[in-house]
Amino acid sequence: MERRTFLKSATAVSAFTILKPGTAFRTNANSAIRIGIIGCGGRGTAVISSMSKNTGIAIIAMADLFEDKLQEAKVNLNKLNTDKGLPEIPKTNMFQGSKAYLPLLNKKDVDAVLISSPCYSHHGYIEASLAAGKHVYSEKPVAVDVAGCEKVIRLGEMAKGKLSLAIGFQIRFASAYVEMVRRIQQGDLGEIINVQLYYLAGGLPLKPYINMSYDEGRIRNQYHFQALSGGILVDQGIHMLDVCNWALQAHPLKAIGTGGKKGGADFGDTWTNYQILFEYPDNVNVSFHSTQQGTQSGDVCARFIGTNGIAEAHYSGGVFIAGQKPWDSGIAKYKDAVLTAEQRAAGIFLSSLHDADKNKDVEFIKSIETGNYLNETRSGAESTLTAILGREAAISGERIGWDELRNSNSRLDPMLNLTQFDK
Repeated sequence: MERRTFLKSATAVSAFTILKPGTAFRTNANSAIRIGIIGCGGRGTAVISSMSKNTGIAIIAMADLFEDKLQEAKVNLNKLNTDKGLPEIPKTNMFQGSKAYLPLLNKKDVDAVLISSPCYSHHGYIEASLAAGKHVYSEKPVAVDVAGCEKVIRLGEMAKGKLSLAIGFQIRFASAYVEMVRRIQQGDLGEIINVQLYYLAGGLPLKPYINMSYDEGRIRNQYHFQALSGGILVDQGIHMLDVCNWALQAHPLKAIGTGGKKGGADFGDTWTNYQILFEYPDNVNVSFHSTQQGTQSGDVCARFIGTNGIAEAHYSGGVFIAGQKPWDSGIAKYKDAVLTAEQRAAGIFLSSLHDADKNKDVEFIKSIETGNYLNETRSGAESTLTAILGREAAISGERIGWDELRNSNSRLDPMLNLTQFDK
């Protein structure tokens, strides 16, 4: 959405209103943290479903550009409420169109907002939500361009101690990853020499776009357009880059890369593959291979190589350290394995992310209830900038530095006319 459109009717961001922690401790329907969702597609429905099942939230409002997305999500979201003895979402709290977020944010009984709209709109909705005094859980990336990331960093500084602002990097709450990173940071691998990252995913089929306006076809296929999703590095591969930044407690200094659009859909401009070399502080070299193409998915892995050992973390395939101080998380190391009843009873899991969503959901809601507000803007923006650095280095064919990237304040214009979807 055009940046002017987001804030035209919003108050100044500096005028935050603060949800008092005590308001979270009401009874039954009035005791729940009340959530509104902006962006009611598959990802948004999945995230808020997890949050509802793992915490005591009540879903009270929803907004989307498209009416069909509202109606599809309404069935699932109402069931989440009624399964907990909470009322369905009132029809008067369902908003459609290019400015649907405004009446949602203007509702005083909305305590927090889940932002799960297309990626290009995240930073604008974050700004508007904070201006309205709402706690925010935003899906990653924080933006698709440098200017958007810089905006989120500034917003995060303004929101500190006033509101919770979480970014959707759930891996940081997966128990197996948390313990691996703790051991890396305490020196169990010795001196880190090299990091190898890869995110090898199958391609995304195009959703129907014939007999639609060009804008609608692009929005419904946002992952095929760089200005809308940021491309596969910024939308998907970013997860492994976030793990790398987290473990190394740093961001890259520079990057160079290559890649291309080979095998990609005709409708769209995103690349299908990237190979990036990052240079981190202390002469730590990081290689990253990202693909989103074909009918088969490969592996998702972060491997840290040190003077005293190697740490590996796979989505499916184990999380462990080999070397002078070996350690194993207990996650099954073979992704195609079938667990026995005894293994399940012993707490062995196939996925290293089995508790990531639950842990993050609980932490976000608890932060609102207690007043110990989360603020993940800096790490979320730096991981997004890391992915953008890799993307821009590959596209330009040049080595690009971190400061050079940030100083560019570059923007991607989605060139959308969203008012055509207003009724």
